[in-house]
Amino acid sequence: MTQTQSTCPYCGVGCGVIIESTGPQITGVRGDPTHPANFGRLCTKGSTLHLTAASPVTLQTRLLTPQHRPQRGDKPQPIAWEAALDTAAQKFADTIARHGPDAVGFYVSGQLLTEDYYVFNKLAKGLVGTNNIDTNSRLCMSSAVAGYKTTLGADAPPTCYDDVQHAQCLFIVGSNTAWAHPILFRRIEDAKAANPGMKIIVADPRRTETAGLADLFLPIQPGSDVMLFHGMLHLMLWEGWVDSAYIAAHTTGFDALKAVVRDCTPARVAEVCGISEADLATAARWFAGVGNHPGAGAATAARQPTLSLYCQGLNQSTSGTAKNAALINLHLATGQIGRPGAGPFSLTGQPNAMGGREVGGLANLLSAHRDLANPQHRAEVAALWGVPEVPGTPGKTAVEMFQAAADGEIRALWIACTNPAQSLPDQATVRRALERAEFVVVQEAFATTATAQYADLLLPATTWGEKTGTVTNSERRISRVRPAVPAPGDTRHDWAIAVQFAHRLEARLRPGRPTLFPYATGDGEAERGAEAVWNEHRETTRGRDLDITGLSWALLDAQGPQQWPFPAGTADKTDADADPSAPPRPLGKARLYEDGVFPTPDGRARFAANAWQPVAEPRQARYPFSLTTGRLRDQWHGMSRTGTLGRLFGHVAEPSVQMHPQDMARRQLAEGDLVHVTSARGAIVVPVQGSTDVGLSQAFIAMHWGSEYLSGQSSTGTPLAGVNALTTPAFCPTSKQPELKHTAVKILKAELPWRLLAMAWLPADSALAAREALAALMPALPFASCVPFSNNAPLAGPQRERHGVLLRAAGHEPAPDALIERIEALLGLDTRDTLRYADRRRGQRRALRLERQGGDSLLAGMLLAGDTRAEVWLKTLLQEELPAQGYGRLLLVPGAQAPSGAQAVQSRGKPVCSCLNVTDAAITAHLAQCHGTDADRLAQLQGALRCGTQCGSCVPELKRMVRATGPLAPATPQAPAAALSI
Repeated sequence: MTQTQSTCPYCGVGCGVIIESTGPQITGVRGDPTHPANFGRLCTKGSTLHLTAASPVTLQTRLLTPQHRPQRGDKPQPIAWEAALDTAAQKFADTIARHGPDAVGFYVSGQLLTEDYYVFNKLAKGLVGTNNIDTNSRLCMSSAVAGYKTTLGADAPPTCYDDVQHAQCLFIVGSNTAWAHPILFRRIEDAKAANPGMKIIVADPRRTETAGLADLFLPIQPGSDVMLFHGMLHLMLWEGWVDSAYIAAHTTGFDALKAVVRDCTPARVAEVCGISEADLATAARWFAGVGNHPGAGAATAARQPTLSLYCQGLNQSTSGTAKNAALINLHLATGQIGRPGAGPFSLTGQPNAMGGREVGGLANLLSAHRDLANPQHRAEVAALWGVPEVPGTPGKTAVEMFQAAADGEIRALWIACTNPAQSLPDQATVRRALERAEFVVVQEAFATTATAQYADLLLPATTWGEKTGTVTNSERRISRVRPAVPAPGDTRHDWAIAVQFAHRLEARLRPGRPTLFPYATGDGEAERGAEAVWNEHRETTRGRDLDITGLSWALLDAQGPQQWPFPAGTADKTDADADPSAPPRPLGKARLYEDGVFPTPDGRARFAANAWQPVAEPRQARYPFSLTTGRLRDQWHGMSRTGTLGRLFGHVAEPSVQMHPQDMARRQLAEGDLVHVTSARGAIVVPVQGSTDVGLSQAFIAMHWGSEYLSGQSSTGTPLAGVNALTTPAFCPTSKQPELKHTAVKILKAELPWRLLAMAWLPADSALAAREALAALMPALPFASCVPFSNNAPLAGPQRERHGVLLRAAGHEPAPDALIERIEALLGLDTRDTLRYADRRRGQRRALRLERQGGDSLLAGMLLAGDTRAEVWLKTLLQEELPAQGYGRLLLVPGAQAPSGAQAVQSRGKPVCSCLNVTDAAITAHLAQCHGTDADRLAQLQGALRCGTQCGSCVPELKRMVRATGPLAPATPQAPAAALSI
């Protein structure tokens, strides 16, 4: 077995992993105990990475050879690499010759490596001569970028993960850290346990798992963040909690901000935000750092440090830049920056959104945090690249790019490592853009994304476990990504594909001139080529705020991940407390602005005086609900990788929209009813789920449910496109980040009386292919969802895991027999020994397949059409692998109850701990026997069932269940007889 140090490809925490491999196959993964981001911990997603790289998954879902479609709508056909790249170069060159360089666009990804990003940026801006290159990081972090630059002068998070241990107050806003950044949340839990006096404030419209750890929860209304921050500052000014000395010495613009916040009185803030004035005052006091010392005054020395953690709740908004800046205002006003435990800390959504920002991989940026609008910056980059100039015309950002393609302005699109047909808002426009574009290239590792269906040319890329290069995490830490196995099939590295395309394109655009891309891409040269790209990127940072000229590829390999800035000479420094006899060790800079000097022309930070603005689409009579979106614990983005594992659907098995039970009652909706969720742009059909975590007149749908898993057909025959059919393309005017976090919708019961449920266990090497084939049938029905499932065997016993597929559908009338028969065939229900029942007049149909396993007969697959009420016991019988012998044809009996006299069928419940397959039912049953404090009962629970003792991702939910259950009541002493007679 070979072990390879690398980095997790999921969120921006940037966890180190050790990949175990044998020959060409990845066989295991574990956390790297030496990596400073995670010290060996991994979440549910990270700890299952090796399963996503298993051979059956790769063979069923990966794009392994170049493919092209001779005509739109055709099935893609294999094509040789040379022919594929020649075709792409010719198409792009022709488009540029006929319509100019701005007729093409590149849309790339925060999941690319820094080297990939750098080459694409140089390709677009240096060779093609267009700034039409943007990234899905525009949907993720562009408001954070703009907020930092507006206030602090540069896109540089000033804090680090260690600050969690030093903070006395954590202000978590717009982030469900427990699910979106689980390993960082483990640090928060540890810090709270070590320092119970630490105050944690969570502000969020939804009571998330993160809120369960809060000392103060602020259930603010969607979009009211700026008002909240201004209200806190209003109180800080009134009470004298600001740091006047810091403001005078290190900032500008405070008087203008004071004029804005003057009207943000506690009463007005309480009305707009939907919180109490008392809670607002508590939040302001704790944030200012005087909460535990009422008599200490506001002297800087007496302040307790406050760290803010924030993510998409602030970023994905038409006021995204204002929200980020208003939060940073609080830090500047109270001097809560530049010291341990204090400062604003944006949590990066993707593994390398930071690296993309470093190389200028956005339409308004250039390499090393240079601004496209700055002529001097353009000249510097042009000189570094050896081109006459870099175009000054602003490029199209993500939403603008696809609108331009829909309008016919952009005619050729190159899409790499991202899935805009799932992730961008206003899917009707996005799909019109993909259909209207004359030539679409999709460079991708997975063939199963919605966007791949629109590609004229599909180029197979390497992915996690196969790539080489670097990524940068949320705390500015650069880590190496290393290949553990050879690239499968004909896949190539993303940067190498871009280089090989660029060589062909420059032969057409600038023939006879030296190449701009002198990087080796041949067999066995990937490491050398990637290092050459990185070295060129490193040189662009010289003298910039993110200077890494003191770093080298060899140093990263030898000394491990490093934080920037890391200018020349840094590697020669030593810790003051280090052993003088020890060799020097490299030191990146953990915290910024400790001297109070900022990267602005005058060295001062700038307050941003932005008034609060409401959401782009306020609730109204026609659309009376505020729909928010967010992450699930065990899923990642569009699920092209996590969606290959049925076990990751155990925690949340199927799509739903969450509503408050009172809102459901008013609309006469029951749990599981299908509803139309409709916005001004589109509609979806989805089951409804009651949840008191959601506020009144609010609703929540997970961001992951694209048309690959949730679809159907509108009344006009248009396929339904998942959750982002609803979301608005309105964006922040500064950051251009769309308001994915809020959409006004109406929710009405869907009258779809005919129902279908089909599910089956399938062989590991065909289950995902069957799911893809079933998903292709979904647009033939008014509602359909199709997901994998598993028996959720403990992670330590993968040989026991089974793989299944579940299709749920509904319609106005029974589906055609041919469609039902196709579903049965895909689920292995077309065998002669399948039990069947059909009543065509009533639209009723059943098919159930049994299999022998040892001495038992088990239900291996079923289809219920028309009357699906038996799901309540048959689904449990199948999924829990309970013995089914003795049922025989009783399995065909209609109705919701198991046949009279049959053995009891009881579900084990929903998995909470994915690693060990511990369910909510088992946890609840055991908690009924636990005594003592919350901490005592949690320890008893974990000691008995071991839940939460592996990756720890379920610990927040366990704590919530502990709190909800309450301690076992002490025995009531028997009263005296005389007392009983009274």
